[in-house]
Amino acid sequence: MDRFVWTNGLLDMNETLVIQQRGVRLYDGEDKAKLDVGAILLSTHRLLWRDQKSHECCICIPLSQVIFFEEQAAGIGKSAKIVIHLYPSPENKEPGPYQQSKYSYIKLSFKEHGQIEFYRRLTEEMTQKRWENTPVSQPIPTVTGPKAGRTRAVGIVGIERKLEEKRKETDKNISEAFEDLSKLMEKAKEMVELSRSIANKIKDKQGDITEDETIRFKSYLLSMGIANPVTRETYGSGTQYHIQLAKQLGDMLQAPLEERGGMMALTEVYCLVNRARGMELLSPEDLVNACKMFESLKLPLRLRVFDSGVMVVQLQSHSEEEMIASALDNVSDKGSLTAEEFAKLLGLSVLLAKERLLLAEKMGHLCRDDSVEGLRFYPNLF
Repeated sequence: MDRFVWTNGLLDMNETLVIQQRGVRLYDGEDKAKLDVGAILLSTHRLLWRDQKSHECCICIPLSQVIFFEEQAAGIGKSAKIVIHLYPSPENKEPGPYQQSKYSYIKLSFKEHGQIEFYRRLTEEMTQKRWENTPVSQPIPTVTGPKAGRTRAVGIVGIERKLEEKRKETDKNISEAFEDLSKLMEKAKEMVELSRSIANKIKDKQGDITEDETIRFKSYLLSMGIANPVTRETYGSGTQYHIQLAKQLGDMLQAPLEERGGMMALTEVYCLVNRARGMELLSPEDLVNACKMFESLKLPLRLRVFDSGVMVVQLQSHSEEEMIASALDNVSDKGSLTAEEFAKLLGLSVLLAKERLLLAEKMGHLCRDDSVEGLRFYPNLF
């Protein structure tokens, strides 16, 4: 922690923000830092940490100070961490929260997930070393002096040797323990490809396959689930998570919506999505937030809220005029209809059928008779 210096949090010239993640606590080696939980920011030149309560409390460290870094898996009651090993503190270092530390590494503890994506982006920046190509106006020096240089060289050799030994041992343990799992994953990929192939054949041979066989095939495909579901562990708990989730929902719900007439109740969508995601279940709040982004991301789906408060997901091409015309035609043909009867005719849920009838009533095309026998709709002849 004695490598960090105080900063105003503003990016310097030629410096670009890469990624940021909130809910991160700093560790000075194995000890919790005296700072509270905050947001970690990765730029092309520095690693910055800002207190989420007091934004004036901001510290940074240049990426040129980083020797190497590694992941630390989450445990029972423990968050996932990224361990960053650092060069010794330079002699002319500016003031920071710590004047000295007995540790040569820090830990980033991710309380709200997002460590996988952050680790990936940090790996890219450390590989590209963009701070060398576009230096800022006042670069922060690393270790100076011949003595410090010798210490750093010896430290790197020892650390790299230990890291290589640890990596070989880890690879050996993983290959032995998860040999069967690797085979299972290979089969899983084959099953996903097979499901896509079957789906295409069903579309091509719609007339050659009976309705019962089609329903059975589709139930098998649904059981196979989503191959790579979007999770908080990958994208964190911020806006990026909901954006990626909305894109995945857009791809997944296109075919089911077309089969159901272009509209599905949000409760039905919730069950369908969670069944496909398997163990990576989705909360109702995350589903609603992702659906709200359909329009801003220009996806072919829309979230709609009826006057009664019922929320549905519908295709962008789904026409309200067609819904009203369908309701009016069916009621006119039958003389009158209840929501249950209308649902059977169109193969919809009773909830959606009722909303369509209420919409046609609102536009003045239908009228109602609410009696002890239930709610029945008639063509409006007035």
